[in-house]
Amino acid sequence: MQWNGVSFFSVLALSLGLLVAGAARAEQPAVDDGVTIPQYFDPNTRLEKPDLPASRVFKWATGDDYPPFHYVDAEGQAAGFAVDLARAICAELKIACTLQAWRWDALLDTIDKRQADVILAMVRPTPALRARFAMTERVHQTPARFASRSDKAIADATPEALKGRTVAVVQGSAHEAFLKAYFPDATLKTFETVDAARDAAKAGEADLVFGDAVSIAFWLNGTASENCCRFVGGPYVDARYFGEGVGALVKPSDVRLRQAIDYALQRLDENGTYAEIYLKHFPVGVW
Repeated sequence: MQWNGVSFFSVLALSLGLLVAGAARAEQPAVDDGVTIPQYFDPNTRLEKPDLPASRVFKWATGDDYPPFHYVDAEGQAAGFAVDLARAICAELKIACTLQAWRWDALLDTIDKRQADVILAMVRPTPALRARFAMTERVHQTPARFASRSDKAIADATPEALKGRTVAVVQGSAHEAFLKAYFPDATLKTFETVDAARDAAKAGEADLVFGDAVSIAFWLNGTASENCCRFVGGPYVDARYFGEGVGALVKPSDVRLRQAIDYALQRLDENGTYAEIYLKHFPVGVW
């Protein structure tokens, strides 16, 4: 593959006060048949493009098994949302880049071992991670959402509307904790797995299921749901429960590279490239 004329190597290395979407991101009109594209940059803020050394080849690392974000396809090539976005960033900056897909247990060490300059993967930032790396602006944030059977008369998901309703959720999860904090009058029915929670909503054993909006969206659009259900209310974001979203990771001292990636991300947001990549990998509306 080529990144704007630059060779792109894809190698598998074995090594309510409810916070809704608008509270965590600038609003963006819905596009493409109602799918809303998240927008993480303030449209009134203009970033400057820093100079990067023309002779430097920037090494990117991503994960190998977390579709649709990043994975290795049937031909052994790295693929997914993160890979396409990395390619677009390098094309926008007109820099030479390579990319390798790594196992999760080796991924975070690639920068320290000088095997990568940038990690772009769905790695949730933690205080320990932020102490170790600098993070760019978000490239993705997964909200939480409710879904219910389409034949149930549930118009919205507010604490009042869900009073006495049964909500299926994974036991011990951040989603369960969020429900206990903000939906105290809902009746929680906990399950060990997300599949079991979704099946309960599908079978009508629970009025709704609450969880990761991306996984629920793919379930709604897949065969397993048998077209039973629909999103209700939301989306909900709260960094205390669901994280602040993920960005690319670089060494703290690599300031110009971080700034350049932020500049490229803003440009991709403005020229529609981010939207194209997002819709390719998330055709079902999450927001």
